[in-house]
Amino acid sequence: MMWIDLIGFVGTALTIITYSLTTIIPLRIFAIAANIVFLFYGVVTQSFPLIAMSGILLPLNGWRLYQMLQLIREVDVASRSDLSMEWLRNYGTMRRYAAGEVIFRKGDPAGEMLHVESGLFRLLESGIEFRSGAIVGELGLLSPGNARTQSLECVESGQVRRISYSDLKQLYFQNPQFGFFFLRLISERLFENAEKAKET
Repeated sequence: MMWIDLIGFVGTALTIITYSLTTIIPLRIFAIAANIVFLFYGVVTQSFPLIAMSGILLPLNGWRLYQMLQLIREVDVASRSDLSMEWLRNYGTMRRYAAGEVIFRKGDPAGEMLHVESGLFRLLESGIEFRSGAIVGELGLLSPGNARTQSLECVESGQVRRISYSDLKQLYFQNPQFGFFFLRLISERLFENAEKAKET
C-alpha cells in the first residue's frame, strides 16, 4: 500500500466521523479536516473532480463554522447583557394613553407587545409597574389562545410603542441575540409574577 492510499483512507475516516457526529461545531471541524485531506489527495493523484469538490466544500464548511461561532458569541453577549429594549424604538406604532385608561383586560385577545416610552402603567392583578424603557404584554404571545394574562392600566399619562406579534416573531428568528433576550425577558416576568403571587 502506497503512502498516498493511507492519505485517502484518512480522508475517508474523517468523512465517516463527520457523518456520525450530532453536534454542529465538531461536525464542521471534522468536515474541514476531511476537505483538506481530500484536496491534498486530489492534487497528488490529479483527480480533478475531487479537487473541485474539496475546493468548494472547504470554504463552505469554513464559513458555516464561522457563522456558528459568531452565533454562540452573540448568545453569550445576550446572556450577560441587561434587559434594555431601547432599540425597539425603530419598530411598531406609537399611541398615547391618559391616566385611568385601561389598555387591555385579562382574557382579551393579544396581538402585540408594548414598549413604554413615557408615563406609568400597572398590571392590575399583580401590581407590577412599568415606566419608560419597560416591555409589557409579551406573555400573550405564549399564552393559550394568545389571551392576555393580566389587565394593564395607565396610571400616569404617557405613550407606548405597540409592536405586533408578527413583527416580534420575525425579529425572534432573524436575530439570535434578540431571541435569547426575549427568552430572558419571559423568564424574568414569570419569576416576577410568581414572587408577587407569594406575597398575596
